[in-house]
Amino acid sequence: MSSIMTNASAMTALQTLNATNKNLATTQSRISTGFRVAEASDNAAYWSIATTMRSDHKALSTVQDSLGLGASKVDTAYTGMQKAIDTVNEIKVKLVAANGASAADKEKIDVEVKALQGQLKSYADAATFSGANWLSVDTTSGHTTAGTFNDVKIVSAFNRSAAGTASLSTIDIKVQDIKLYDAFAGATGANDGILDATRLGTTGARSATAQVPTAGAAPAAGDTYSVSSLSVKDHSDAQITQQLAVVEGALKEMTTAATNLGAAKSRIDLQKTFTSSLMDSIERGIGQLVDADMNKESTRLQALQVQQQLGIQALSIANGNSQSILSLFR
Repeated sequence: MSSIMTNASAMTALQTLNATNKNLATTQSRISTGFRVAEASDNAAYWSIATTMRSDHKALSTVQDSLGLGASKVDTAYTGMQKAIDTVNEIKVKLVAANGASAADKEKIDVEVKALQGQLKSYADAATFSGANWLSVDTTSGHTTAGTFNDVKIVSAFNRSAAGTASLSTIDIKVQDIKLYDAFAGATGANDGILDATRLGTTGARSATAQVPTAGAAPAAGDTYSVSSLSVKDHSDAQITQQLAVVEGALKEMTTAATNLGAAKSRIDLQKTFTSSLMDSIERGIGQLVDADMNKESTRLQALQVQQQLGIQALSIANGNSQSILSLFR
């Protein structure tokens, strides 16, 4: 039946053309933005997952910055510790030279020892990065227990559980075990710095009770010394031997402290590498969910453009069918 009121062919052609235009608009949007899921309306589930992953990626970027800052602080402390170890070894050499030396020579050696002690304090005070100094500290206030330095926590990871709960992991630096000086007035040998702690001359172990030896006298069982203030001037050879034991005790602790700092630095470097790889993996995962396949979209675009042209042609033909009715009335 031919009708001038209802053109079924034109309506079919128009619906097809509208669908083609809609698909063409979607493809053009994907090509221009690079995303096949740019909004929640495109795919709510994928958009939600990708948004959460992007947020986690930003958090990991901050973790990477925290690790870099922490590595710099550890490097600074390690450098200061290494220089301090070298200087304490120099003091050890001076003590060996003073053993058996004359009083005049001991006085000269003492001047050198005092200079080295001053250099030790200088190294510790200068080992500061971004306001943090782990070698020369003051635990008078600002810490859970006066005299004890709180552990330093370096954020090392951002975690998200299967339930979606976010949490942070840290690398803890036990500054209490690596500090060289502590300005806390009430400190004892147990929680003083490595260099200003009082140590027994007999064993070199820390002592909570200080007992100042009488210069030149026979060593007493409870005599104590500290690396930061020991003196060879007017002291007997037996007392200098005790001082050697004190220096050895401090060197042992300093070596352990340097080892701990080195281990922390190694762990931070490993975590930085892992975090960088994890960030790359998350980026790839986001891409798999929301990125458009440009090869596929370019091919689809060409096909839709042809379909659009054919749709326009079909609609034109359908609209021309009504004109043929006029010939019936000629």
